Amino acid sequence: MGLSKLNGLYREVILDYANHPHNKGSLATTTNTMTLHNPTCGDTINLQVDVKDNKINNIAYTGDGCTISQASASMMTDAVKGKTVDEALAMAKTFSDLAIGKKHPTTDLEQLGDAQILTNIMEFPARIKCATLSWWALQRALLKDSEEEEKNE
Repeated sequence: MGLSKLNGLYREVILDYANHPHNKGSLATTTNTMTLHNPTCGDTINLQVDVKDNKINNIAYTGDGCTISQASASMMTDAVKGKTVDEALAMAKTFSDLAIGKKHPTTDLEQLGDAQILTNIMEFPARIKCATLSWWALQRALLKDSEEEEKNE
């Protein structure tokens, strides 16, 4: 069970995002930050967000982890850049809902961009934390939840 079970096209897109990450690095200015860990497989996401006029002006991440966590962080940053804080929080909720099996309309899925591919990961319970870690970090950063913690959910 794992990435090898996914459709070939989905696997290629996930691998491309992991091997050629978008928005990986550090920002010169940030308004919101969050670091989350997934001790199950050792993933760490350090998220930096620069919010101006209630919009995500810029976003970046650093960290290490499995292919799925790194691809998800890359996809998430692409999807939310330029969105309002409320839009980004709604997208994070949609992604988290999908992780626990809740259904959403196609329009919500389309808002996720390429990250909607990761909904196929939800078939593999051990990989759900990997896919959702960056989205949880985004939500916590935007809500200015300043506690850094290990994600054990």
